[in-house]
Amino acid sequence: QDRVAYESNLSRYTYQKLEKGESKPGTPANPTVKTLLAVAQVLDVQLTDLLPSVTPDLTIR
Repeated sequence: QDRVAYESNLSRYTYQKLEKGESKPGTPANPTVKTLLAVAQVLDVQLTDLLPSVTPDLTIR
């Protein structure tokens, strides 16, 4: 965690929260594309590997 956080230019706390999928306790994570790209590059994976496989329902009600 420390290496990935450091090389992604994130605090260890922020990276831990991303791993857990939350930004604050009980609040889902919503990282920027820039953050996701940085983490993907450090982990040597595709950006899509970091995204959920399920497409959210974005219809307006």
